[in-house]
Amino acid sequence: MDIEQKQAELIDHFVNQASTLKGSALGSLVAEATSHPSLFAFSEILAVPTLVELEETGNSVHLDVLRLFAHGTWSDFKRNAERLPQLSPEQTLKLKQLTVLTLAETNKVLPYDQLMQELDVTNVRELEDFLINECMYAGIVRGKLDQLRRCFEVQFAAGRDLRPGQLGTMIQTLSSWLATSDNLLVSIQDKIKWADTVSDLDRKHKKDVEDKVEEVKKSLSLKADIEFRGHEEVFSEPGGVMDYEEDRSRPKRRRHPIS
Repeated sequence: MDIEQKQAELIDHFVNQASTLKGSALGSLVAEATSHPSLFAFSEILAVPTLVELEETGNSVHLDVLRLFAHGTWSDFKRNAERLPQLSPEQTLKLKQLTVLTLAETNKVLPYDQLMQELDVTNVRELEDFLINECMYAGIVRGKLDQLRRCFEVQFAAGRDLRPGQLGTMIQTLSSWLATSDNLLVSIQDKIKWADTVSDLDRKHKKDVEDKVEEVKKSLSLKADIEFRGHEEVFSEPGGVMDYEEDRSRPKRRRHPIS
């Protein structure tokens, strides 16, 4: 089963569960969802009415935790640790994995120093082990560890939930991409038309040259034929060149000596 299908099934499971619970009972569900090793998307769970109702209540902290895992990072947790419940080891691991995804959204080359600071990792060996075992093996990122340049080159990263206000930016980005694609398509079509026109002109030029060559051939052939016929007429006219046999049959004149 691929990661997308697994995610979809887990989301459906937790959405259905959340719809049947109220108040503080949702705390356990939020903890389970944010600890699950195969779940990395939470926006659909956040939209469940029973969870939305936690806003401005004594149980709103559970909603805050879910929002943290939907949009936040490990650094966000540390800044707000005083008003959030302590995270379990599984939740801590999950939030650090999500932090890597957030960093990969904006930069495809992640320096080791930045990653170690964002993840609270103390050395390169620990960082590389985390990227390999907890990120690449989990299927949420693919990339190359460059020890010489001390960076992680991201080739693929799973997408996170859209943050509030991010949808408009994404729509604008996609609209810009679509406009660029349309302009590129028009440019390609113009180049195809130009190539077709050049090809037609080349074919016409080639045909014109072939026609002229054929005319020259016909002209030369006609001229040669005329000249050949002219020579035939010269040899066949009376008084022309005498036939050799006719010349031999005539009696030769005897020369008289001059006295």
